[in-house]
Amino acid sequence: MSHRNRAHRAVVAGTHMLAALALGGHGAAAQQLTRAQPGSFSGDCASLVNTLAGIPGTTITSAALVAAGGVMVGGRQVDGQRVGGAPVAAHCQVLGTVNERVSAVDGRAYGIDFEMRLPLQWNGRFFHQGNGGLDGVVVPALAEFGGGPVTGGLHQGFAVLSSNAGNRDRGEANFGADPQARLDYGYQAVGSLTPVARDIIRRVYGRLPDRSYFGGCSNGGRHALVAATRYSQWYDGILAGAPAFTLPASSVAQLWGAQRYRSVATDPNNLGTAFTPAERQMVARAILNRCDALDGAADGMVQDTQACQAAFDLRRDVPSCTGARDGTCLTEAQKDVVASIYAGPALADGQRVYSSFPFDPGLSAANWALWEFTLPEARSSFSVGMIVSAPPESMTGFDRRAFAMRPLETLFSTVSSTTPLYPVPAMSFMNPVNPTDMSALRNRGGRVLVFHGVSDAVFSVNTSTTWFRQLDAAQGGTAAQFARVFPVPGMAHCAAGPAADQFDMITPLVRWVEEGIAPERIIASVRGAGNAGAVNAELPAGWAPTRTRPLCPYPQVARFTAGGDVEDAASFVCR
Repeated sequence: MSHRNRAHRAVVAGTHMLAALALGGHGAAAQQLTRAQPGSFSGDCASLVNTLAGIPGTTITSAALVAAGGVMVGGRQVDGQRVGGAPVAAHCQVLGTVNERVSAVDGRAYGIDFEMRLPLQWNGRFFHQGNGGLDGVVVPALAEFGGGPVTGGLHQGFAVLSSNAGNRDRGEANFGADPQARLDYGYQAVGSLTPVARDIIRRVYGRLPDRSYFGGCSNGGRHALVAATRYSQWYDGILAGAPAFTLPASSVAQLWGAQRYRSVATDPNNLGTAFTPAERQMVARAILNRCDALDGAADGMVQDTQACQAAFDLRRDVPSCTGARDGTCLTEAQKDVVASIYAGPALADGQRVYSSFPFDPGLSAANWALWEFTLPEARSSFSVGMIVSAPPESMTGFDRRAFAMRPLETLFSTVSSTTPLYPVPAMSFMNPVNPTDMSALRNRGGRVLVFHGVSDAVFSVNTSTTWFRQLDAAQGGTAAQFARVFPVPGMAHCAAGPAADQFDMITPLVRWVEEGIAPERIIASVRGAGNAGAVNAELPAGWAPTRTRPLCPYPQVARFTAGGDVEDAASFVCR
């Protein structure tokens, strides 16, 4: 066994031991936080450049008014223009940079660039928006979630912050050469930005925010859970979509999956030929045949994911090819590959590298295919090579495909690798700290709401449900008092797929934090023709364009009540 793997196993074992010993103070009474009170600003946005001058380590580069309707939520894109949707109220857009510097390692300029949007009519709340991928660009600070959003944090009156998390690589991984940029991407950008954002709010509105929230999806969901464990003193509500638990390990799993697909691909330059759209649709139908009615309704949706895993058998329920592949069958080799990828990778001695995935008809989604066949080599190779590995790979002549084909043991050793210049392993700086002990957040009245697509192909929903079970055990069976996970059947990574993927997660979280009303169900809609958000082209033709479903807190399942309208969430109960 390599030194790196021994070190990693020691870290993991220690983490598990701490989680087992730390019951998270479940005997302590959590306080009930009060409701945020509104405030306002005069609207003289240009003056904020002077008002905000002098914040330590911070440069304010611009401040301008965005008129009401200058930003829309929802609607659809037509020829590059947003059509329809709801107007966002007038607000100030402030741009700035924290901790600007030139790296002594690679000679490049770094800085935590940010955008804050400050409503003239403020709801008294702050929302820190965690962004996806490798960050590297400041995306609009809107705090919108789900498919075709019809509301968001800015739309609801939050002061919203977005940032590049400390690098300017526009989604590339070159920043991994700089040790500080790695740490900023992992967690330190949040630690640097939060006091600055609070100071900006204090200077603009005359007081600090009454309540603060952190939310994001994918890497943004990871940022949210990192904030819950590292910066709980600043945040009251955490919204984590498809959180990237153990992100370095999941990136390694993506590369291993690409290896497996390559072994059955008919075109080595196109991994999608290992499992074609027609074949995936055929498997989706086989899953529906076994699992659709388990929730009481044959409606093209699988609500009871856990029961489905017992009911569906890939080898039994999917025809085996006796001749050429034609989309109506899978070869035995294909079944071996698909089954192994759904089971998740393990080392030769049986140690798990990453989670399993549940079978769900959402594997037919284009987003599912993107993460399975394109992004492993297009993104994960660079992420593991540059950000996870210590030292990073040289980008001169870097062969992403050759890197992706390295043995699993070699790839997995990178997650705990260190050098004197890169002393912190990726599994430490990227992951939440002791995520099964969130007592600091809980005891001050904080709440955590997680949503996760059941057909997410990169970050398995099983990581979120497993986390909840472990949290519940560590909290003495009381985790649901402050943390809940809402699986979204059929949904791929953060949105899309044959799913009811349009929902408002912010309002239920605020009610839970500030009024003590726990979310027992969250209503989600499909995005059919005429939807206020972007229409979802992957919806089956037989579904009503306005179909709704309740999203239920794990482990509850949405079950149909006899005699009800199958298109209406009111016909389903969570149990």
